[in-house]
Amino acid sequence: MQARFEHEGKYPFLLQELPAPLKEELQLLKNFFSPYTKRIYMVGGSVRDLVRRYFNEEVEPIKDLDIEVFGIKPELFAKLMEKLGAKGVGKSFFVYKYRHNIDIALPRVEKKVAKGHRGFAVALAKEEREASHRRDFRLNALMLDIFDGKLLDFWGGIEDIAAKRIAIIDQERFKEDSLRVLRGMQFAARFGYRIDLKSCKVMQQMDLSDLSKERIFWEFEKMFKAKYLHFGLYYLLSLEIAKKIFKISPKRSFFFKTALEMKKAQKNFYEPLRKFYFLYIFAKNLHKNFFYFLSILQTPREYYKIFKSQKAVPKRRTDRFLAALALHLPIKEYLGNYKQDVTIRAKKFGFWDQKFVPVSAKELLAQGYRGKELGEMLRKRSLEIVKKRFRCEVTEF
Repeated sequence: MQARFEHEGKYPFLLQELPAPLKEELQLLKNFFSPYTKRIYMVGGSVRDLVRRYFNEEVEPIKDLDIEVFGIKPELFAKLMEKLGAKGVGKSFFVYKYRHNIDIALPRVEKKVAKGHRGFAVALAKEEREASHRRDFRLNALMLDIFDGKLLDFWGGIEDIAAKRIAIIDQERFKEDSLRVLRGMQFAARFGYRIDLKSCKVMQQMDLSDLSKERIFWEFEKMFKAKYLHFGLYYLLSLEIAKKIFKISPKRSFFFKTALEMKKAQKNFYEPLRKFYFLYIFAKNLHKNFFYFLSILQTPREYYKIFKSQKAVPKRRTDRFLAALALHLPIKEYLGNYKQDVTIRAKKFGFWDQKFVPVSAKELLAQGYRGKELGEMLRKRSLEIVKKRFRCEVTEF
């Protein structure tokens, strides 16, 4: 496959790999723009992922497209977007949203003029190489001609994908947006790629204090959902992101222990809770309160709801521990369930997908218990049954 990319200039087979609905939308856009320009390209993540797929990587279905249109003046472009029914989502950046999953934009160059992610002056780019130069990493700068499948690679993105590598295009431009450090981390976690040494050194030196909590969390959550959590952990630490955001500098022994645990654990994750396991294992092995990290990241309420009921999974997990825990939540909602024995025993005892309810509240009501007294007696009798029915000492909560 690598030889195909090295010795051919056009790759119409890449376009054929798009899902049928996107191919239909692309054909419509080709017909629409054809009278005005033939310099239209798919750019960004969709092109990267099509190339990754042809290097036999597992790639999630492509749902969105970014399109750049060359050779049209802004005035005409605005009229065409209105005719197409596209809505401006960043008119100062010449960006329009078509339907719900296609961004169409004029090519641009950006120059940092002030602090923050909005502090950029924008101008139109005239040439493809110039436009691709604003991208963060080489693998994200590929451009695919929607008319003939010609693949433009000005910076060595194909070579990086073949080598499973992440590398910066331009060090000085990269430094203009500190969010790119977090993007490097989450790309590594999602793809299982390594960041090259020169790029790592650049990222280690960058200040992250200008980033909003919202932007930080967006990138972290992409990592939390990723396939290669141990890669994400490595770059969280080695790029000094943890030091700058969480104010922690764990020892090397912590990394080796936690990376191995994450790598082994992933096959046992309960998929609906996948995005919560990274923080659970990370905080547990640091002996830090879960909410320390939730507060810093300003996570949505669902994170607080999940972590409110969590306990660190102990090395010695008795049946009594699981039964006592199941009084409070089904074990499928317990993040320690990535330990295989926990899941097996919870399903055996019947409290995997529902709480363990050894005592009926109706029975105690009939005996005259009410209010606070009812709750205390319910807990007391439940624990007594756990002690009698299950082995070892019960864990108190």
